[in-house]
Amino acid sequence: MPAPELQHFYISEEQSIYLLKADDARKHRDWIALCQQQLLKLGYQAPHLIGKGAYGFVFAGHNSDHVEHVFKFSRVTLPQNIQDRLEEEAFILGQLNHPNVPALVKFDRVGNQGILVMERARGEDLDVRCRRLGALPVHEIMSIARQLADLLIYLRVGRPLVHGDIKPSNLIYDQDSDKLSLIDWGSAVFAQRDADGQPANDNVLDTLSTDQQHTNARMGDVYFIGEEQLSGELSSPRFDEQGVAATLYALASGQISRFGSQVIPATSLGLPQELARTLDAMLSSNPTLRMQGSDYFLSSMKYSQHLLLPNITAPLANADIPVWIQPEPRDVETVSYSSRKSFLKSHQGSEQYAAINQHDIQLEKYYRNFLVGMGDTEKGFIASVSRLGQYPIVGGLAIHWREDGVYIDSNLALYDEALKPALLQAVNNMVALARGIGKIGVFKACFFNAKDTQHFERDSENSTFVSQPEQRLPFEIGDVPNSESQSRWHSYFEDGKDPDENLELPVEIMNELSRLNHIHHTGCIIFEALPTHLKIHNYLKLLDPHRQQVFQGCLERILQHVDKIHGQGVSGFMKLPYKNTRQFSHLERKQDHFYPRNPKAKKR
Repeated sequence: MPAPELQHFYISEEQSIYLLKADDARKHRDWIALCQQQLLKLGYQAPHLIGKGAYGFVFAGHNSDHVEHVFKFSRVTLPQNIQDRLEEEAFILGQLNHPNVPALVKFDRVGNQGILVMERARGEDLDVRCRRLGALPVHEIMSIARQLADLLIYLRVGRPLVHGDIKPSNLIYDQDSDKLSLIDWGSAVFAQRDADGQPANDNVLDTLSTDQQHTNARMGDVYFIGEEQLSGELSSPRFDEQGVAATLYALASGQISRFGSQVIPATSLGLPQELARTLDAMLSSNPTLRMQGSDYFLSSMKYSQHLLLPNITAPLANADIPVWIQPEPRDVETVSYSSRKSFLKSHQGSEQYAAINQHDIQLEKYYRNFLVGMGDTEKGFIASVSRLGQYPIVGGLAIHWREDGVYIDSNLALYDEALKPALLQAVNNMVALARGIGKIGVFKACFFNAKDTQHFERDSENSTFVSQPEQRLPFEIGDVPNSESQSRWHSYFEDGKDPDENLELPVEIMNELSRLNHIHHTGCIIFEALPTHLKIHNYLKLLDPHRQQVFQGCLERILQHVDKIHGQGVSGFMKLPYKNTRQFSHLERKQDHFYPRNPKAKKR
């Protein structure tokens, strides 16, 4: 029997170290320590990890002159031809000379390990900035747009270059100097076609000797790349125009993808009308309109510095569904698990990826294959739920789509009050996109702290998992009075068996879950079984303090029965405090809302 695919859980390359099996976590830590040792041997000081991606890890440090540099290492587990891309990235970076591109310092090798050394961009990753602040101020959006337009025009000069992966996390913005930097050129290639669709090489012999039948494009982030790149067309500067449009839309709306633009259009985001309509054109499903919008964007941005765009203080948004602030801050590493997603798909095919090199690990391992078959609004909704999981929250959502509207049960608890405004915006985006889905069905999502995950390992698939005496399933105790009728409590078993899950739990564990279901509490418990590794993810909060001993007894017996778990897959259960449903009407498209023509007349 082939091993079941678990892509519907979380992205393997983005797993928290707390979700790795003990041996893999140790190897991960050892490898990071080794990279730091190599940098120290090369004479760099204070090296530390600052990021990771599908292809490698990125460190920062400074030289003896206290100049900060960035160091990029390939993942040593990759095939050699993939590792060699790091040297190709260094070559392309060496061709660039632009103020918005941190320069190449050198390419080093220590044994078989390549190290790309670059200048370090000053400022903050825009994905991190947007996660912290929510949608960015209009004057920042306009400045970022102007600098990106200038950079796109520069990349067209001479032999055109395609970055191939423009997105917020590849952009560093320094608020003090208002300077943008585009980083991570690992997906960059020389364009095969120019912006007009003609062969990009001036030299006829070069054109004849270049493969014009197969794309040389590499896979960018499917949350941001456009249709042409995703469909495997010949590489063109038009690819980066789509990345820029998606990035500006995401930064202006507080989202992490381009996919919400049908329900939450750029014209609803409070942007200047000209930019808003241009972005909507660039994100259109009509290829001609996309090109016209992009051409207008590049020509119009050069005049945008004359716009007066004072920051207009917007009132704090009201949450469409409740968000609770936890009284005591806690270091939480949130992971989101969602289920019952299959109904969001309109077809199961993967024709869209057919033309892309299937050996590209960004497609195979790192990115979101489970989105295949969904419409854009459904993709945007799934992405918006993932966005919630980037905040230090615990809890869950149950969304029911019916003919007469959308019903949402929820319990979301935030551990950092400073992030509340940004989280409220992310929650409201999620609700708006849910309202834009016209299918009938149910979706659930749980949010738990990876640090609370319990791990069990065995030597082979023929042996059994065994819990250790010190292992516990932790739970919080709430002070909610148990005065509500039990008929109003949400149930673990409310919607029947989840068709997307593929792990059958033993009857002994199911009996304990049934006992837990009759105790007033909220939270989730998820069993993830791999060939030699079992994880129990959980967030549990007891709402009836008088039943603490009984509640704890059920959890202890669940751990005692892990030796009876066989097979592979995921099985999850979620219980919300009450069936206190919020109801919303369906939504086709949010209404227009533009930056005021006279911002000075706007009340602050």
